Amino acid sequence: MRPERSLRAARAATFTYFVLNGTLLGMWVVQIPPIEERAGIGHAVLGGFLVLLGLGAFAGMQVAGPLADRLGTRRVVPVSAVLCAATLVLPGLAADPWALAVALFAFGFGNGCLDVSMNAHAVQVEKAYGRPVMSAFHATFSVGGVLAALAGAATAGLGWGPAATLGTAGALAVLIALGVAPSLLPAEERPADAPHQTSGRPARTPARIWILAVLALLVMLCEGAANDWSVLHLKTVLGASDSLSAFAYGTFAAAMTVGRLLADRIAARFGPVAILRHGSATAAVGMTAVALSPWIWLALVGWALFGAGLAGCVPQLFSAAGHADPAAAGANVSRVAGLGYLGMLAGPALIGWLTHLVPLNLTFLLPAAFCVVAAAMAGVLRGHTVTEPKVAQPL
Repeated sequence: MRPERSLRAARAATFTYFVLNGTLLGMWVVQIPPIEERAGIGHAVLGGFLVLLGLGAFAGMQVAGPLADRLGTRRVVPVSAVLCAATLVLPGLAADPWALAVALFAFGFGNGCLDVSMNAHAVQVEKAYGRPVMSAFHATFSVGGVLAALAGAATAGLGWGPAATLGTAGALAVLIALGVAPSLLPAEERPADAPHQTSGRPARTPARIWILAVLALLVMLCEGAANDWSVLHLKTVLGASDSLSAFAYGTFAAAMTVGRLLADRIAARFGPVAILRHGSATAAVGMTAVALSPWIWLALVGWALFGAGLAGCVPQLFSAAGHADPAAAGANVSRVAGLGYLGMLAGPALIGWLTHLVPLNLTFLLPAAFCVVAAAMAGVLRGHTVTEPKVAQPL
C-alpha cells in the first residue's frame, strides 16, 4: 500500500511530463517557418523531413519501452525528458538541409522515448489508484501545446530567433524534468511466481497486443487526418473564410480535450469497452456528417463529434496494453504507441493521395469506416478494468 501523499505527488509529476512533452513538441511546431527559411528548404522537402521526425520517434519508442521494463520508469522517464529537451535546440541551430534532417531525427528519437516511458509510468500510477486516470494525462498534453503557442508568440515579439527560443525552452524543461523526477513511483516488485525471461531473445509479443496496436493505428490515423485536413476542408470544400476555417481544427481539438477530461469518470462507470465502442461510433457519425454536409455549421458539429468520440479511445488502448503484463508494460505500450504514431503520420498522406481520385470531403468516409471497424473490435478491451485501489481514493 502506497502513502496517499506520495501517490498524489507521482500523479502530479506524470501530469508535468505530459505537459512538458506537449510543450516541447509545440515549441518546435511554432518555430517551423523561421527554421525552414534558415535551412533553405521548401514545403515539399520539409514534408519529407517530418517523416524523419516520425521515424526517429518510432525508433525511440522501441528502445525506451523495453528499457522502462528493465530499469523502471522512474529512471527512464527523466532521462528521456532530458534527452527530448536537449535535442529541441538542434533544429534551431541547423543551417542546411542535412543538419536539419539529423536534428529532426534526433529530436524525434527523444520525443519517442519520453512518449512511451511517461505512458508506461501513467499505467503504473493508474494501477496504484485503482481507477481510470489515463485520459486526463493525455488531456494535459494539449495544455502543453497551448503553452508553446503563447511562449512562441512572446519570444517572437521580443525578436528571439529559433535557436534562442528553443534553447531556452529546452533548458527550462531539463530543470523541470529533473525537479519532479523524485516524485515518480519506484519500479514495482515482480511477484515470486512471475515468469522470468531465461533466454537471450526477447519475449514474444502476445497477439492481443498487436490487435490493440492495429486499433491504435486506425484511431490515430483518423486523428492525424483531422489535424492536417480539417481547416483545408472548411476552406476549399465549403468556401469558409480563413478565420472561420480555423474553427474546424479548433472545435475538433477542444472537443477532444474536454472529452479526455471526462473520459476517466465515464470509463470508471461504464468500462473501457463502452468508451471505445460508443466513442468510435460517435466519431464515425461525426466524420460522416463532415464528409456529406453542404453547410459549414453542420461540418463544425461533425468535427466536434469526431473529436469528442476519439477522445477516450487512445488512452484506453494504451492503458490496456500497459496492464496486460506489468512486467512488460513498457514494451507493450511501445508496440501500441509506435504503430499508432505511424498511423498518425500516414493519415494525412493517405488523405492527400486519395484526393487525386475523389473530392476531399469524400476521402473522409475512409476514416469514418476505420472508426466503424474500431467500434466493432472494441470487445478486445473486455476484461481490462482498473479495480485494485491501493489507497483511499486520493483526488
